[in-house]
Amino acid sequence: MARSALSTILVILMAASPGMGASGGQVAGSAAPAGPPQPASENQRRRTDFSNSQRFRDLLRAGNLYISLSDALALAIENNLDIELDRYTFSIADTEVLRAKGGGTLRGLLFTLAEPPAGVGGPLSPLVTNGATSSSVTAGSTVASNALELGVLGEAQTNLSVQGTIPQSAGAPVPAFDPVVTGLVNWTHQTDPQVSYFSYDTNSLVTSATNANVGYQQSFSTGTQVSVNFDNNHTKLNSLSNSYNPFTTSALGLTVTQPLWRGFGINLNRRFIRIAQNEQKITSLLFQQQLIETVYGVIRLYTDLVALNEDVKVKKETLALAEKLYADTKAQVEEGTLAPVEMTRANAQVFASRQDLINSTGLLEEQEAILKTVLTRRGNEDPEVAGARIIPTDTLSIPEKEETRPLQEFLTAAVASRPDLGQARLQVENSEIGLAGSRTLLRPEIDLVGVAQNAGLAGMANPLSQAPSIPYGGGYGDVLNQILTRKFPTYGIGVQVALPLRNRVAEADVARDELQLRQSEVRVRLEVEDALIAMRRARSSYEAAVQTRKFQQESLEAEQAKYEVGASTSFFVIQYESLLAQARSTEVAAMSAYVKARAALQRATGNILSENNISMDAAYKARK
Repeated sequence: MARSALSTILVILMAASPGMGASGGQVAGSAAPAGPPQPASENQRRRTDFSNSQRFRDLLRAGNLYISLSDALALAIENNLDIELDRYTFSIADTEVLRAKGGGTLRGLLFTLAEPPAGVGGPLSPLVTNGATSSSVTAGSTVASNALELGVLGEAQTNLSVQGTIPQSAGAPVPAFDPVVTGLVNWTHQTDPQVSYFSYDTNSLVTSATNANVGYQQSFSTGTQVSVNFDNNHTKLNSLSNSYNPFTTSALGLTVTQPLWRGFGINLNRRFIRIAQNEQKITSLLFQQQLIETVYGVIRLYTDLVALNEDVKVKKETLALAEKLYADTKAQVEEGTLAPVEMTRANAQVFASRQDLINSTGLLEEQEAILKTVLTRRGNEDPEVAGARIIPTDTLSIPEKEETRPLQEFLTAAVASRPDLGQARLQVENSEIGLAGSRTLLRPEIDLVGVAQNAGLAGMANPLSQAPSIPYGGGYGDVLNQILTRKFPTYGIGVQVALPLRNRVAEADVARDELQLRQSEVRVRLEVEDALIAMRRARSSYEAAVQTRKFQQESLEAEQAKYEVGASTSFFVIQYESLLAQARSTEVAAMSAYVKARAALQRATGNILSENNISMDAAYKARK
């Protein structure tokens, strides 16, 4: 009967334990965790291969790497190590859930993302917005054309944790849900001198004892703690006054402790499981955000590479124009129609144009090296990679008409689609869940404790004892019979109370956690506003670049017209030709800035992956 009662209690309580029984799943009403696109066991077996994908060799022809933007994105998804590292976080999130189901505190996730390097930013010539006057040539004011100069657009995101480096308090301890079986077997021999002979009818008590105990302990989502102990002791001694020698004592006991206030509640004690399940969703969003950052970085670097290639062409044409001007001027000087100083000026222009070509070519080679580190696994350490020149096959283009949408639509799209905002919301939700653990520490500790125990005793009669009868003679079987038939039951129930007069530690934790929660909400709003500011500044750079090209073209045409009627000199013609070359380079930079701004807008609204036909599942498997 006692065995049946204990079994019934354990079955009922185990149904409330996480991971045990039919109801051991997630809390009703909670969303299913977003797991990795493949089984966790396969993910845990992942090994990083530092060789480049087959696509790299397929695109390599005659020592040159001919790639389109789509090819560059595919190479980055297959080879980029920042993306590869984030694939491991799915397994890390799985271990968090496993740890929480055992009743452990969480170790947390890393919210650090790595962005591709900034690169050289395309042609570094400033965007001139003031036209030349009739009497002088001025460089004019400039507008940012480098991604690093676009403020928040080029600002590196290093940590997406809404709490920063300040962890939230752990709150009230969570019960250990994993059961524990304890066992003890020992033998002791002890000799004690006696101060009174009449206590045991001997001056020296010699005891030999053997203990064999076993126990079972487990806690449950309700906060209930159950302990079942089965203790056995076999003792032999040299006392003359004991009725039994040797004798065996056994006891089967059940202790149940149920918190009534602090530590009470399934939601409270399963809060780390809910947080860990949210972390699984956060992991997927972090991987998506890392993918977005890498895709945006590749688009920016590839666009700059195309712009630099175009700029090299412009510099070559400018050098050819300067050499032609030098040749024409030299011929006129030899004929005596121009002063020799004009040839010196033309010659200086040739060397200046040649220097511009050298600088532009150097920037192009530097950009190629930077892009290789993003598209390959070993970067320029691989001789095959280091020796390859990247030849972009796509060109820069600007649509004739710009899509016009209210800023509020961009804000709505960003709030709904951006994964960094989605994971920030989950972090805020985790903060709210964690607050319950901090608040419960402010409550008094009131526990209901129940105890039930059955005992048994049996042994052989002591031949030296003067006891008139031996009612519990026998062996270990008689002890078990006494326990199961409840010959010697013990029951008890009580309430233990711990009432803190002050709990300043818990009060401070609650206050700080609530403040961090408010800060989290503010940070989410600021991230959206930063994205909108980046979009507006990128568009302004594009418009300034278009106006620059128009002003410089008009200024050059006006100066050429004055030169034809003798109202200007070759000095100003040379200068305006230089400004024209600069205007052509800045037009390339403007096109580059626009393409990067459009990519930045796609990143800000969270649709850059869909715009480039990139699927999360394929990216996880290192495929585009």
